[in-house]
Amino acid sequence: MAPIPGAGLAKGLAVTLRTMTRKTVTDQYPEMQPDLPPRTRGVIGLFEENCTVCMLCARECPDWCIYIDSHKETIPAVTPGGRERSRNVLDRFAIDFSLCMYCGICIEVCPFDALFWSPEFEYAETDIRDLTHERDKLREWMWTVPAPPALDPGAEEPKEIAAARKTADKLAATQTEQGRARSGSPTGAAKPQSTAPAGAAESQSGSSAGSAESQSGSPAGPTEAQSESPAAPTDPQPGPSTGQANPSSGPAEPQPGPTHPQSGPDTSEGDAS
Repeated sequence: MAPIPGAGLAKGLAVTLRTMTRKTVTDQYPEMQPDLPPRTRGVIGLFEENCTVCMLCARECPDWCIYIDSHKETIPAVTPGGRERSRNVLDRFAIDFSLCMYCGICIEVCPFDALFWSPEFEYAETDIRDLTHERDKLREWMWTVPAPPALDPGAEEPKEIAAARKTADKLAATQTEQGRARSGSPTGAAKPQSTAPAGAAESQSGSSAGSAESQSGSPAGPTEAQSESPAAPTDPQPGPSTGQANPSSGPAEPQPGPTHPQSGPDTSEGDAS
């Protein structure tokens, strides 16, 4: 079937008519700032305190737009007899954003988290030389770096945080044990000395109390026996007068004490008389 002449023009006019009837949505920039995602690659910020001048970012940059200068300083030994150490001191850190291709390789290879992405993009210049940001300018961009997104509640804790927390817990436990040992050593040494005399005193008091009870209990036996022994021969006393013992009373029980055997001679003397 042959194409209809003017069909393409009709389709184009139909699209134009549909678009003309819709409401336009236009952000009036710069009066209305765009809502950018937090991982927008706008400009790179430098956290200078974390930089160790390892030069990894400058070596890995495919455009060679990072310039770093540094020097070495000697740190004296902390302890007497120790060895001196040397460290790198950062003198210059600059990024030429006229050459940067915003690949983010420098941020990924940094082992100490010294470089971060910022969503800011309003740093156009009329002179291309002003697009080379030195470390002071790169540090100012750090204030515009958004906070990292929150971790998943079910995610595993980062190894760095877990190792740091474990070290802090060990240090706190060691300090607590040392504090207890320092504060508790005099008390711990005094406790055995104080408890030993107390035990001896208790044993002595217990032995004295036991001896006192034994002493007080031993005389009580003869006294009671002596007090009861005269009462026992009162029943058979009529026997000597009649010459016969009372058979109902039965044989007299031997009573402890010297008083009971004397009743026998009294009775025999009465019988003899």
